[in-house]
Amino acid sequence: MTDTQDTNLPKMEEGLEDVKQTVEAPEPAAQELTAPEEVVEEVQETLEAAAGDESARKLTKPEILAKMKEIAEDVEQASKTVIDTLKQNFYRLHNAEVEAAKRAFIEGGGNEEDFVPAPDAEEDEFKQVMTIVKEKRNQLNAEEEKLREKNYQVKLAIIEELKELIESPEDPNKNYNEFKKLQQQWHDVTLVPQNKTNELWKNYQLYVEKFYDLLKLNNEFREYDFKKNLEIKTRLCEAAEKLAEEEDVVAAFHHLQKLHQEYRDTGPVAKELRDEIWARFKAASTLLNKKHQQYFEEQKKVEQENLDKKTVICEIVEGIDYQKLTGFQAWEKKTQEVIALQNKWKTIGYAPQKLNVKIFERFRKACDEFFQKKSDYFKQAKARMNENLEKKRALVERVEALKNSKEWKETTEELVKLQKEWKNIGPVAKRYSDTLWKRFIAACDYFFEQKGAATSSQRSIESENLKRKKGIIAQLQELKEQVESDENNQKIHALMAEWNEIGHVPFKEKDKVYEQYRALVDKLYKTFNLSMAKKVSKFRAAVGKVQETGIQAAYREREKLVRNYENLLNELHTYENNLGFLNATSKSGNSLLTELNKKMDKLKAEIEVAKEKIRQIDDSFQKDEEKAE
Repeated sequence: MTDTQDTNLPKMEEGLEDVKQTVEAPEPAAQELTAPEEVVEEVQETLEAAAGDESARKLTKPEILAKMKEIAEDVEQASKTVIDTLKQNFYRLHNAEVEAAKRAFIEGGGNEEDFVPAPDAEEDEFKQVMTIVKEKRNQLNAEEEKLREKNYQVKLAIIEELKELIESPEDPNKNYNEFKKLQQQWHDVTLVPQNKTNELWKNYQLYVEKFYDLLKLNNEFREYDFKKNLEIKTRLCEAAEKLAEEEDVVAAFHHLQKLHQEYRDTGPVAKELRDEIWARFKAASTLLNKKHQQYFEEQKKVEQENLDKKTVICEIVEGIDYQKLTGFQAWEKKTQEVIALQNKWKTIGYAPQKLNVKIFERFRKACDEFFQKKSDYFKQAKARMNENLEKKRALVERVEALKNSKEWKETTEELVKLQKEWKNIGPVAKRYSDTLWKRFIAACDYFFEQKGAATSSQRSIESENLKRKKGIIAQLQELKEQVESDENNQKIHALMAEWNEIGHVPFKEKDKVYEQYRALVDKLYKTFNLSMAKKVSKFRAAVGKVQETGIQAAYREREKLVRNYENLLNELHTYENNLGFLNATSKSGNSLLTELNKKMDKLKAEIEVAKEKIRQIDDSFQKDEEKAE
């Protein structure tokens, strides 16, 4: 059996439907707040447990109200447990309705402190009916207390009469009929004050046994009573012994209490059998009492285990690190985890009675906090995406205004800048994202197509450059099979320098030819171990030889290095500009982006080598000046 509170667990909050459409990634579907009718199962389980009514239907507030009206008509037939249970579950349903209305009020933009529950006519009527029931029950209780006290006085009088019979000088056999009348009167009187029951019965039993012990004549009456009492008590012993076989230990225990009452009301047996028959009945009672005690100890153990399990679940929800929930996917994943914990909670039985409500309230509070924070996050995300939408609309308008510009260089730089701004702006609602991006990229493409058409005269030069670069690749391919030597190293450097001096090639071919070139250079670097340190070391030796030929030769070598350095910088700048034209959201865009980054890394390494060589020459010039001084 699960907690009666479980159906009140909070689920996904309302009011997030508009946020669902604002994310570029899929958003979890919103779940409704717990509606009052979802608490009906909880009410039903409680009623069945209290009233034992297996045929009872799931009760709503009107049905509970109708049932309470029936009880008000005949209060004597309803137990306090059933009345209390109906009242408890009526207000549980009522409170669930109020909570749902409060959440809707807050989701609609209202402040929690301003919320005022709407009047509930059913609650007013329920209070009126409960007042009637309470008054009638109080009246019944008062009458019952009077009856119990009256019966108590009657039984005291019976005991006094028994005492007089025992002390009477008359022959006990003559008083036997009077004795039987007093016994019958005792059995006819039932209810007495609970706190006086045991003492009253002990006094009665004491004088009954004394009367039987005084009987000396006419033993037929006494023996007949002893025999009948023995039969009754033997049957009670057998019934008590059979109860040990019952699977329902609680029901068996309650049945045993009835057997004890009947045993007390039964007269004595023959003196020599009294201890024996009582020992048998007591042994059966002791066995069942032990089973009953063991059952509740097991229940207590299970309830403690349930409390431990529920405490762990509470700690998990309370321990959620909200700082890590920075995206829609993270929130969705964590939401599924919380819902799974809620479902797990429902499979766990009761905790100890004193802590059952407290642990549930703790869990509900943690869940409420989670879903409230999620609601706040989605609202803030929607606001951010609205801001991003306005920024991207402004960029689209700027790009569309520039697409017909004939200022090729300035406009290209401006468009590259705008593309970078676009990438730095966060996501917008999916229903706007595709449309805005298509407008943005279409304007950029139009400009670069016009620019390409205007610069078509450069294509013949680019084709010639392509032929030259393919020739260098062919030469490097031949060197790949050679062994390391100074001559081959010089050839590689010469070819690389020649490559850097060659201008642009056709746009569609530039990536392919550069990839072939870079792949060959990478292999040659590994084959000939051309590290930066080694290059610089060899160049340092070469500087000395250049200086020997004269200062003019050294200056020419420096100018050549500077030109190579500037060419490398220009090539690096070109690649950096090209990054702005890539769509990083596509697979091809990601692949090309990765390749461009690799190429840029290589260029940066070559730039460092060139800078170091220039520094070496500058150092040599400084040393010559110091010597001259």
